Amino acid sequence: MRIEQELKLGFKDVLFRPKRSTLKSRSQVELTRDFTFKHSGRQWSGTPVIAANMDSVASFEMAAALAEHGVMTAVHKHYTVEQWAEFAKTADKKTLNNVFVSTGTSEAEFEKVKKIMALSEEFVFICIDIANGYSEHLVEFVQKVRAEFPTKVISAGNVVTGDMVEELILAGADIVKVGIGPGSVCTTRVKTGVGYPQLSAIIECGDAAHGLGGMIIGDGGCSCAGDVSKAFGGGADFVMLGGMLAGHSESGGEVVEQDGKQFMKFYGMSSQSAMDKHSGGVLSTVLRKVKLFYFHTVVLFITRFLTSLVVYVQLVHT
Repeated sequence: MRIEQELKLGFKDVLFRPKRSTLKSRSQVELTRDFTFKHSGRQWSGTPVIAANMDSVASFEMAAALAEHGVMTAVHKHYTVEQWAEFAKTADKKTLNNVFVSTGTSEAEFEKVKKIMALSEEFVFICIDIANGYSEHLVEFVQKVRAEFPTKVISAGNVVTGDMVEELILAGADIVKVGIGPGSVCTTRVKTGVGYPQLSAIIECGDAAHGLGGMIIGDGGCSCAGDVSKAFGGGADFVMLGGMLAGHSESGGEVVEQDGKQFMKFYGMSSQSAMDKHSGGVLSTVLRKVKLFYFHTVVLFITRFLTSLVVYVQLVHT
């Protein structure tokens, strides 16, 4: 093992030092940015914030609401092709132009993405998302998706170091998703010991991406507007938000009641809650692969920490 001695920083480790400004009011700040993507050549203009591809955040309803403000949504990958077809029929062009179609890297998911993208020419963005962005399989999958969709914008991740950012961009990714373990309901660092302080990851990965004409998404670790500002200041082209957008009527999470108050479930996509909902449970997967009792116990213990409750904010029409 080699220990890196260089200081690495998270959002809470830094503050902006103020400078003189010509702006008279916060209302004068322009949030809209214009982008041209490296491989696809596509152009996009809007507020560079993306709702994270979690099933308790990035619903079709969230996509429609955020598109009205020029904000994108990485719609979670658990909708069926039939549900996507209905969405493509009912949503307007502005909404369709502001959604990422999310996918993993299996052959079945590749076939599913092809079917979804064929539903409408207005689908522009693809988000390839796996927990371990350092797998050679991800690079191969990015190449495969780029060959299939030469004119679409492809995001891939997650990674935290410049070398892998460069490899993914050279493989065909327009945007690389940066962040391992900083999310509010993510315990990757606890479960695996793998991670990197998020601000330093953004600074280093942004530098690597921009040198090749690519872009990055700072994914995770933002718990307030100040953190979002720091992510942009560190070099993120886009910032992805999960917990900050959870708990709303459009989020799609399950509403529960405790002590007379309403809350909405919010959990990581590798959590017990997510596995029970979409994959038949973590326990069944573990028992098929590993029969060691101690490993089974550790998995059950750790995954409990990946589910949280957020205050439910319901839209009331008057």
